[in-house]
Amino acid sequence: MTVIPKTELINNLLGLDKAPSETKVVVAMSGGVDSSVVAGLMKMNGYKVVGITLQLYDYTQINKKPGTCCAGQDIYDAKRVSEKLDIDHYVLNYESKFKNEVIEKFADSYLRGETPIPCVNCNQTVKFRDLFESAKNLNADALITGHYVKKIIDNGISKMYRPKDLNRDQTYFLFATTQEQLNYLHFPLGDLPKDETRSIAKKLNLEVADKPDSQDICFVPNGNYVSVIERLRPEANEPGNIVDTKGNILGRHEGIINFTIGQRKGIKISGEIPYYVVKINAKDKQVVIGKKEELEIKRIKIENINYLANKNSDFNENIFVKVRSTGKLIESKLDVHKEVLTFKNAEFGVSPGQACVFYKPDKLGVRVLGGGWIRATE
Repeated sequence: MTVIPKTELINNLLGLDKAPSETKVVVAMSGGVDSSVVAGLMKMNGYKVVGITLQLYDYTQINKKPGTCCAGQDIYDAKRVSEKLDIDHYVLNYESKFKNEVIEKFADSYLRGETPIPCVNCNQTVKFRDLFESAKNLNADALITGHYVKKIIDNGISKMYRPKDLNRDQTYFLFATTQEQLNYLHFPLGDLPKDETRSIAKKLNLEVADKPDSQDICFVPNGNYVSVIERLRPEANEPGNIVDTKGNILGRHEGIINFTIGQRKGIKISGEIPYYVVKINAKDKQVVIGKKEELEIKRIKIENINYLANKNSDFNENIFVKVRSTGKLIESKLDVHKEVLTFKNAEFGVSPGQACVFYKPDKLGVRVLGGGWIRATE
């Protein structure tokens, strides 16, 4: 039986000491089931709720399919939920900011031979930086989101932890959250499994209760990122050589944007053993291929590290990291002075442009210590 969390639990979860009727919260509403349930929970527990949905690009220029984030339908769904809950709802036009901060950087990253994660850039900029400021300007006491992340206030310090439902863990995408932002942010779904969230949506009679989860990058129609980059950066389709790790030319390719580190299919070079993409030399337009063992990485150089823990004491011993959103936790050691991370055991297919997120178990769970961007591998 689904039990909807009550005011005392919600208050404790948020760490707010004001009465709900005196507490104004902004809920980031994407039009999906998670953020809609969060808005419903806050409303039914007596909080003064304002929903905000971001318009990030011109939806009419992108042919969206069901199950993608931020489609034009999502704004309509967020409005319907807001009307159902009887809360104020605003749509903010962030198209220009999103184009400059996310889409352009996404394209440039591919031109450098990297594998970018635009969802992190989006959270880091338009969502948690600019939306943070919008919520402050509305004099809100907190910014609430539907991310599956746990925030625990320990000895007066806001800490980020992996959620109860690890299959929905979104901490990898939130490593760039600053301490100031984390103090203001709250994640009511951190202790709920996804099926429980949908059950609450049905109890609240929300029409999005069975809406599919978003799966694609929001501005990439049908998952075809190559077509997006071709439109933004026509030079990305320039051909070049496919070479082995010794520099021998084995064939030609039609653009480095068609390849990512660790890729096996689509190389179109036959041999006695399977070939993998082990490196992309963007300057020379070279795709370097080799054996699987040549994908082994022992150390990575990390830049623009965001620390959500004590830079000195919390990294004195081994930590765990993720180098891809769906990857496992890998035991490692971080040199905070050189910003070089060494894996305890070699890892395969690590790509520049991806994020490296730091974790450490403690008495409260598995804490997020921060993270940074992978710039080089050894």
